This record gives sequence, structure tokens and C-alpha cells, in this order.
Amino acid sequence: MLDAAVIELAQGTNFGTLAVHLPSGGIMSHVMWVDADDDHILINTEVHRAKFKAIEANPNVTVTIWSAVSAYNFAEVRGTVVETVRGDAARAHIDALAQKYTSADYSGQIESERVILKIAPTRQLSR
Repeated sequence: MLDAAVIELAQGTNFGTLAVHLPSGGIMSHVMWVDADDDHILINTEVHRAKFKAIEANPNVTVTIWSAVSAYNFAEVRGTVVETVRGDAARAHIDALAQKYTSADYSGQIESERVILKIAPTRQLSR
């Protein structure tokens, strides 16, 4: 289960950074829109992207979310991608995220297939 402070940050209009392990041994990070349910951090991406391919090889990730009001209010979640959701649910989720962050449906070009990454926490920290 996610801590209440983590859920609050993830469900607000706050950005997060997703860090993944690359096959080369390096670490890649991306600033992302974030979301959460009671048990998971939710990240929406596309299946052709390097971050998704890296997660398929190593599902251990870290997500840091910071408040848009004060960067000193933040949460770090280390965890594992335990499930992926594709299809209509993933497409609807990217529209919901776009509505949250931009007040409009997602307008970016979808090059492959949208996918929701469900990240279960193994460690949580918030301030």
C-alpha cells in the first residue's frame, strides 16, 4: 500500500522522475506525468520507448515526485513494475493525465501502443 503522502503528491498536478536500469548498466531518468491508486504509482508510456524496453529487462525502478508548490515537499518510491495495462484503459488513462496536467485530452502522436506501468513500492520516503 502506498503512503497517504505519496498518493497525495502523485494524484496532484506534480511531476515525477522515473529512473530505470538500462541493459548497459547505466541509469536513465525521465520527467513524467504521474498518478497513483491505493497500491501503485502509475506511469503511462508507449511500448516502443527505451524506458519500457528497459523495464521489461529489469522491472526495478525509482520514482521521485515533487510538489509544484514547493520542491522541498517530495516523495521517493523505490519499487517494481508488477503489472502493465494496455489497450483502451491505457489510452483513457493518458487522456485523464493530460486533462489533469493540461486541461485537454492528450494531443501527442501515439506511435505504438500506450501502456500503464503499475509500480508496487518496496521502499517509500516522503517529506
